[in-house]
Amino acid sequence: MTETNKDRFSSYDEFFAFYLKEHSSAGNRFLHACGTLLGLAVFVWAIASGHYIWALLWIPIGYGFAWTGHFLIEGNKPATFGHPWWSFISDFRMLGLMLTGKLKNIR
Repeated sequence: MTETNKDRFSSYDEFFAFYLKEHSSAGNRFLHACGTLLGLAVFVWAIASGHYIWALLWIPIGYGFAWTGHFLIEGNKPATFGHPWWSFISDFRMLGLMLTGKLKNIR
């Protein structure tokens, strides 16, 4: 099947519902949270300390944790491959829901 993401999702909300289903495992969500928080911390530290080149480490840190969760725990393909911007935004949205206790177990 060669459908495009443009055909598959008519809105960001529709994508986010799909995104949450692709992150149904608590272990996968935990790895996403670790990668997002650690990547963000490294990015902020690098900018604040003037070591700007180190800010690029957020990429392998954040995606390394997330992709490990998808490939080894969830057993699916990361949404980043098909919709990178919405996926990036959704990582932070999911993290916010996790930290506020508003993310229920999804199955």
